[in-house]
Amino acid sequence: MIWKKFSIETSTEVVDILSEFLSEKGIEGIQIEDNVPLTDDEIKQMFVDIPLQLETDDGKAVVSCYLNDSFDDNAINKLKKHVHDELIRLSEFLPVGTGNISVENTSDDSTWNDKFKENFKPIRLYDNIVIMPVVDEESENYDVTKAASNINGFEIKPDDKIIKIETVTAFGTGTHETTRLCLGQIHKYLNSNDEKSDDSEGKSVFDVGCGSGILAIAACLLGAGYVHGLDIDPQAVRASKINAAASGLDPGRIDFSCGNLLADNRIAENYLSRDKNREKMEKASLGSGIASPVNPDNAAMMVDIQLGESDPIPARKYDIVVANILADVIIPLSTMIREYMTESGVFIASGISENKADAVKEALAENGFEIIDIIQENEWVCIVAK
Repeated sequence: MIWKKFSIETSTEVVDILSEFLSEKGIEGIQIEDNVPLTDDEIKQMFVDIPLQLETDDGKAVVSCYLNDSFDDNAINKLKKHVHDELIRLSEFLPVGTGNISVENTSDDSTWNDKFKENFKPIRLYDNIVIMPVVDEESENYDVTKAASNINGFEIKPDDKIIKIETVTAFGTGTHETTRLCLGQIHKYLNSNDEKSDDSEGKSVFDVGCGSGILAIAACLLGAGYVHGLDIDPQAVRASKINAAASGLDPGRIDFSCGNLLADNRIAENYLSRDKNREKMEKASLGSGIASPVNPDNAAMMVDIQLGESDPIPARKYDIVVANILADVIIPLSTMIREYMTESGVFIASGISENKADAVKEALAENGFEIIDIIQENEWVCIVAK
């Protein structure tokens, strides 16, 4: 669908009034752009590791909303007149800025996934792991089970493992430092001599917050016997399944499900309540229903949010659990993720900024983990614990 972006240039002093005014006119969802400094509480509630860089507050603001195709030209012109009249009324006692109103078409969101193809080229991510975007007929028809000298000018070696990416509707192209850090540790511990959880050909891996499925697919290609990728976003689950199929993987070895691993978990909830951070709990979005912390043998079934049906992936214990997410999610996750780990299992946690590493290490220690490895690339840290 092509949406129309309706924007009003105004001042920070009237954004709340204008937002309420638009709401009364039946507009759902308001976007506000300004440089007003965030309060400490607002910063704590934001689920990011990367500090925001704001320009100096100049009192200017832009209030925008997005109109679907139910708003024809007449309806849009009527809305513009209502807003214009309201700005004139407000200007009698408050600064309203320029009051300029603009309407523009946005890009067709159905073509968004094609945008990544313009700049996403094959890359060698780690030793023999190659990420190949499906951007043309040559890459689409490339057989990942057969080595080739090159693809679109990119050299392919005989022992390369190829991850084909058909869609990035869920974030993740594998180029970030945190992905490389995780992949290095997956490679290391998949090939360690630790005891496996069962008689399968390789160790089991649980990718919590799988995004586009790159780490899960890589683990499978590197020899994992079974891999389960989990994400709260149905789009991520869908993208992961598409990419796994494109990469030629047997669906019996890799599967994906959707849900929230931290939802209704009393241990994590109590842990966070010490700092009155319940909102973080509600925003921590990973994985599905869990085996009860009190009774780990309770076989909770994963629930697909989109379909509302039971997903045939029972709760189980894994040899390797990897979470490439954010420090503020890994901290509550550390309170209960061991319920999904074998006795000799390892937890690979990444997506941790340098200034959050100590907090993650403290949380892991408090919850009975022994940190066995810390790896860093630029400002990003990966922590491995047992």
